[in-house]
Amino acid sequence: MFAIYKRELKSFFHSMTGWLFVAAIVFLTGIYFFAINLLSGYSSVANTVASSTFIYVLTIPILTMRVLSEERKQRIDQLTLTAPVSVGKIVFGKYLAMATVLLLPMLLVVCFPLILSSFGTVAFAQDYTAIAGFLLYGLAAIALGLFISSITESQVIAAIISFAAVFATYMMSGIVSLLTSNENVVMEFIAKGLHALDFSTRFDAMLNGQLDLRAVFYYLSVIIVLLYLTTQSIQKRRYSISVKNFKIGAYSAVSIVVCIVTGVLANLMVNKLPEEYISFDVTGDKLYSLSEETVEFLRTVEEDITIYVLQSEESMDTVVDNTLQRFADKADGHINIIYKDPVKSPTFYQDYADENVTMNSLIVEGEKRHRVIDYTDIYEYEIDYSTYSQSLTGYDGEGQLASAIDYVTREDMAVAYTISGHDELGMDASFQDAVEKQNINVTELNLMNVEKIPEDAEFIMILSPGSDFSEDDADKVIDYVENGGQLIVTTSLVENSAEIFPNFQKILDCFNTQIVEGTLIEADSKYYYGEPTYLLPEVMNSYLTDGVYGEKYAFMPYTQGITVTEDDNVSVTSLLQSSEQSYSKLNLSGAANYQKEETDMEGPFDVGIYVQRTYGENTAGLFLFASPNIFTDAADMMVANANLTIFKNCVGEFIDSEESGVVIPVKAYTQEVLTISTGTAMFIGLLIVFCIPFVLIVSGAVVWYQRRKA
Repeated sequence: MFAIYKRELKSFFHSMTGWLFVAAIVFLTGIYFFAINLLSGYSSVANTVASSTFIYVLTIPILTMRVLSEERKQRIDQLTLTAPVSVGKIVFGKYLAMATVLLLPMLLVVCFPLILSSFGTVAFAQDYTAIAGFLLYGLAAIALGLFISSITESQVIAAIISFAAVFATYMMSGIVSLLTSNENVVMEFIAKGLHALDFSTRFDAMLNGQLDLRAVFYYLSVIIVLLYLTTQSIQKRRYSISVKNFKIGAYSAVSIVVCIVTGVLANLMVNKLPEEYISFDVTGDKLYSLSEETVEFLRTVEEDITIYVLQSEESMDTVVDNTLQRFADKADGHINIIYKDPVKSPTFYQDYADENVTMNSLIVEGEKRHRVIDYTDIYEYEIDYSTYSQSLTGYDGEGQLASAIDYVTREDMAVAYTISGHDELGMDASFQDAVEKQNINVTELNLMNVEKIPEDAEFIMILSPGSDFSEDDADKVIDYVENGGQLIVTTSLVENSAEIFPNFQKILDCFNTQIVEGTLIEADSKYYYGEPTYLLPEVMNSYLTDGVYGEKYAFMPYTQGITVTEDDNVSVTSLLQSSEQSYSKLNLSGAANYQKEETDMEGPFDVGIYVQRTYGENTAGLFLFASPNIFTDAADMMVANANLTIFKNCVGEFIDSEESGVVIPVKAYTQEVLTISTGTAMFIGLLIVFCIPFVLIVSGAVVWYQRRKA
């Protein structure tokens, strides 16, 4: 076998084939490495190898087309077939030679993380898992090309069929989705069969920071089956036509069927193993592993739960599917996962949701109630408004699922009320979702319709009232406060709030708080965005600003100042504050410019506070933010969910952990940004993209010319 391996390896590099193959892979992977990692500064090479996979479609048919077909055409395969070496060893020797040719450019690819580590922190485990998947994909494609080369004596035909076959494996996930979209039993059966040739979906499983042994086992089993098929294809030519030929052919056919069936069954068995034994989270922050809190919670679940996945099983997001399987494994059989292809069942979701939901969304249903987890809520993204590009910043699959399961199984729900009837702002979607994730029912409450605020209220929200409260409405809120009530309040931009909204001011007086007349102007450019009225206030150090302090800006357009008269019954925690250069300008709408005038009050001012007031044995709490738009999706998008984080901290302060249930925070998808000078990036890129491929091609040409001349 070694002699076959050595001869084949030499043949690749005595011709231009091997040199061109290595140069092509180095060139393409180098281009993506240069563009994605060196120029853009991304520390992960997963996108680089993922983008480079298409090169296999172009190069592997060229590498494999002549290995067996040329020998068959020139009849020199008879020498091989009569050699004192088994056909299996011959096939394996040739395959190892081509695998070695593929490994040569991989030696450069495995250096990519090492190169990047010189400029910052690199997640080596994630990178090398992705590179391993890239290599396994290529090895499987080579085995496919080798088999096709064994069934024809024409290099051209072998190349064309190999190109079509490797391209099909690259596009198979889309082909399967297309076939399953037709409600036809035959098409579905064909799709399930073709799914066995879906190389790309298995590769995707290893690009997201998961070492998936199912994918590894799949590629290895595909290689073994294809090499066996190649062996059988050659084996049949060892025998001349005789009476026994039928028996030999029958034996060959049976053994082929047994081999394929064994491979399929082995993969099915591996897929049935518990997720924790076949999929390993190699991300630094353990993005896809279940936290101890979730595992402990799932052990307490005794109710049967059904999770409907609005996608076909073959096309499901592999990361989300992995999380689902982990939940099912830890729930002692209480979680049943059912895939519902929206193409086949386009109206299924309408029994659970009034609005359209996206593909890959989840519906968690228990005996008491259900919850829809929209796919857009599973991942968090950050928008860079300088380039209008979007980047993944967080994965919330575990948090959303744990919250939904807790929601559908718990007996009693915490309740919060949003006050209405005074032209208040409604809650935007992301803020509504944040409250619901903590399993709090948010209900609108018009004070005219009740005698008092219900006793089950964990807290109430007054969001930027556009008109004043009536005396009766104000008294109901004051009575709630004096009994230890909790409030989250955002104010409207009213320059003389105390005079225009006197009854609303009475509510604030319960906490000794007043709104400063005028509109805040920020004179320090570090503390505003675009215009001096669009404040980026200083975030104060407090557990209530965790996740924002020292990490992000908060955004408060059109803000007023807050003052508090402290006494023994009042304690104040400052959360957000304007700079010392800020001032409150009276009658901003009538002012000619933003210039400070003598009548303007000088800062700094609190613009976000937490006040606690004691009434005998009761302690009331107030979160007050003097900006009407701070808790809106539009403002929050400007600062990568910093405003939302503050809001969630406020809600968490008012909710007892036993009442809110399981709350798993979003797992941050942090990818180190590398700082690489343009000159360094250009030098490394030029070396990899042009110099190395050029040297390889020239070397191949020299060797080929010398061999030809000799």
